[in-house]
Amino acid sequence: MKGNTLTPKALAKKVAAFALAKKAQNIVLLDLRKLTTMTDFFVICSADSDTQVRAIADSIRDGAERAGEKVWHDEGQGESTWVLLDFVDVVVHVFHKETRSFYNLEKLWGDANFEHVEDKPAATAVRRKARIPKKLVRQ
Repeated sequence: MKGNTLTPKALAKKVAAFALAKKAQNIVLLDLRKLTTMTDFFVICSADSDTQVRAIADSIRDGAERAGEKVWHDEGQGESTWVLLDFVDVVVHVFHKETRSFYNLEKLWGDANFEHVEDKPAATAVRRKARIPKKLVRQ
């Protein structure tokens, strides 16, 4: 059931972050609000293996539950080449790479607004030269 704690866009972004935590690739948010009434957003991502598809789906399910959102319906856990997690206002598609290219949802929903989500590298730490206290410097 829907937890009503996050807006659909906020939930879509959180779901994308949970997918990134398990190294999901090519994450795209599709804004469908102007195209259909069945859902507001699709979150689509890819994985290299069936095991990774399951890990990403589990991460999304667990993270969303901790955020107060529950999956209303899910499909595909058995095969793990395409797992669908339906949060009502946000529908998540976790694909194995080959399965994603076969179904090509981005082309099917090509009129949607797309937002690509990437893992932002941490800011590079500035390295400073260590200062040695004067009393430790030999003279």
